[in-house]
Order: sequence, then C-alpha cells, then structure tokens
Amino acid sequence: MKLSLEVKTALLVISGIILFIFGYNYLKGENLLEVSDKYYTSFDFNGLKPSEPVTIMGNPIGRIVNVAYDFESGKTKVSFTVDNKLVFSNKSKVRLYQQGLMGGNALAIIPSEIGEQAKPGDFLESEVEKDLIQSLSSNFSGLSSGLDVTLKSADSLLIGLNSLVKDDSEKGIKNVIAELNATLKGYKNLSYNINGLVKKNDESLTTILTNFKTTSESLATLTKDLEKANLKETIAKLDSALTKVNGLMAGLENGDGSMGKLLKDDKLYNNLEGASKQMEQLLQDLKLNPKRYVNISVFGRKAKVYDAEGNEIKDKK
Repeated sequence: MKLSLEVKTALLVISGIILFIFGYNYLKGENLLEVSDKYYTSFDFNGLKPSEPVTIMGNPIGRIVNVAYDFESGKTKVSFTVDNKLVFSNKSKVRLYQQGLMGGNALAIIPSEIGEQAKPGDFLESEVEKDLIQSLSSNFSGLSSGLDVTLKSADSLLIGLNSLVKDDSEKGIKNVIAELNATLKGYKNLSYNINGLVKKNDESLTTILTNFKTTSESLATLTKDLEKANLKETIAKLDSALTKVNGLMAGLENGDGSMGKLLKDDKLYNNLEGASKQMEQLLQDLKLNPKRYVNISVFGRKAKVYDAEGNEIKDKK
C-alpha cells in the first residue's frame, strides 16, 4: 500500500506537533507518558526552577511543574508532580535542598507516619534545609567581605592617583606628561625636517638608488659569470701548483739540486767568501800598482816585469 504525498505530509506534521507538545510539557516538568499526581507547597523566597527534580530518600519520583509568586500570601507557590504509585501521608513535608556545588536546588518529600494518605491536589507544608540557608548567608558574607576589601583597594588606588596627579615635582604625572609632550613635539619637528630633507634631495636619492640598482645588477651578472666559469678546474690547478711549490721548497730545505746545495753547502759559501776576499785584494793591488798589470810599450820597447813584491826584474842577457 503506497501512501500519497499529501498523507505523508499530514503524518509528518502531526508527528511534529505531538513531539512539540511532549517536549514542551517535559520541559515544564510534566511527562505525558507517565501517570502522576500534582501537589502544591509554598516558600518564603524563590529558589527553584521548573523541571527541577522531586525526590524521596535521594530517588527521583517527580518534577517541579510551575513556580509562581502568590500575590495574596506574598509567598512563592510551587506545584509539582509525584508518581501515582507513591503512597505518603498528607502530614509529610516538602524540603528545599541544594543538589550540589554545581547543581541547582530541588524538592525532597520527607515522609511522616501520622496523618492520612495524601491525595492529588493537597497542599503540603514546606521547610528549607539549614545547610542551604547557612551556605547562602556565608556566601553573602564572603561576597560582602571581598567587596569591602576590593572597595578599600580601589579607594587606596584612587588616593594614590590623586596624589600623583597633584604632585608638581619631577616625579609627578604633570611633569611626566609635559616631558612626554615635549618629546612628541621634538619627534614631530624631526619628522618635518626629515620630510624636507627628503624633498630637497629627492633627485640625489633617486640617483643613489639607481646606482645601487645598477651595482646590484652588475654583481648579479658577475655572480652568473663566476657560476659559468670552471672554478673547480682552476682551483684544482692552483692546488697542483701549490703542491709543486711545496715540493720545491722541501727540496731546497733538504739541500737537493744546485739551489739546494747553494743554500745548504757550507763549502761553497766558504769558497765564495775566499774568492771575494782575493778579488778584493786584487782590486786593491791594481789600485796601488797599476803598472804591474798595465804596461804600454812605445816604439817596440819591451815591457817591464815585476816580482810578487813589486820589484822590477831586469832581463839578464
């Protein structure tokens, strides 16, 4: 059997209405699926909300339905529901208590052994848990003392601010504000001067920036050229050359080869030193006795001969 679109829509709307009615009443503390009886009580002040639980010996057996102010009695009238299976006396009391530190307040039925069986619509006497009153009073007392300390601190702070404002010394706020104002004026004048300097040297700054741009582009080109160059091969050749130079220097240090012997052989040094002295003596003798070494003969005259001491040796014939 197929249902038409109109029937499906109607069923959906009816279901929505039923769920709305059920949810609305549940939020008010009434469960339409449960059969319960309604009772009433009142308190000197309001500490409850609708849908808060009603318990007996810690077990939930109902909910608060309505909380309203009674203008005739000047009290808060509370209506609540209880499971119809519960049997209790009409002399029982309804106690207002706190569920916990984070929870709200709730109602608890305190059964009594006297009296008749309670009937739906009965008005039951109420009481407030002592701990709840003490908690409320202590919280108010703590709030009052804390507020008193806060007000005293605020008063001290205002007095300090007032004295600071009235202080005309260097540490006073007036002087500080005046110095701050002067500093801000100085920064303002400095900014004006900087703006004027920038305007006057606009062309120069443009030229500098252009030159800097050109230089950066040249550096970029140079960097690219260096990247293209075979630096690895050049460094390898330089390393090889340095290795050869190190070998040459090591050979010189060890006295290898002609240069090494020249640097390390003492005999060569001594021979060179002796030759230098003999050359010096020869030049000295040439200076003192030039005729001994230079002899010019005119008309075929025979040159004179001298001995080692510079005496002339005559030819014996």
